Amino acid sequence: MFLKFFLLFTIGPVVELYLLIKVGGIIGALNTVILILLTGLIGAAMAQSQGLSVIAKIQEATEQGRIPAEELMDGIFILVGGFLLITPGFISDLIGFSCLIPWTRALYRMILKKYLQKQTSHFQIHIDMRDRS
Repeated sequence: MFLKFFLLFTIGPVVELYLLIKVGGIIGALNTVILILLTGLIGAAMAQSQGLSVIAKIQEATEQGRIPAEELMDGIFILVGGFLLITPGFISDLIGFSCLIPWTRALYRMILKKYLQKQTSHFQIHIDMRDRS
């Protein structure tokens, strides 16, 4: 688990920084900053739009008396996508935008479902309720 977090929080930002420097060298520093700001603004608008749509679908599902499981997973992906889009970087932007596009989000949802089914079928989900303070 330590290795996964190390890769995620150390190697990931280093790769993002490297790409930002390379792109900045090609299109210029100011253009790179403008591009980062634009992806953040566009991503925030998309996340808001998609988020409101998912909230409406959650309300519709609960009014129909069914559990809005898929809609809640969509909401999680939209939240993650929005967060990734306001984080500077090109890889995070690509992943973030893919979380906001409905058909790629459906693919991610399917992958998550299969993963959760596999984990629960093998009883590999562990919940640690110890107080660590």
